[in-house]
Amino acid sequence: MRTTLTLDADVATLLARIRKARNERLRRVINEALRIGLQQMAGTPKRKKPFHQKSVDLGRCRIGSLDNIADVLAVAEGETFR
Repeated sequence: MRTTLTLDADVATLLARIRKARNERLRRVINEALRIGLQQMAGTPKRKKPFHQKSVDLGRCRIGSLDNIADVLAVAEGETFR
């Protein structure tokens, strides 16, 4: 089958590198890349492992209440900061 392809610049660059490294014709490189890619696309997708975040106990809050930001800053920066 004969067809015309319009390749993105990054794809064309990769094809040129592979073609040069293997010293093969562009047609063979494109056909091989398409076969591999299409087989992967047609296959069943790999299941991803679920992500689990480990929890850590940070201890009790050293500041009485976080509701009043002025009090929090006073404790964090020291009373003499003002």
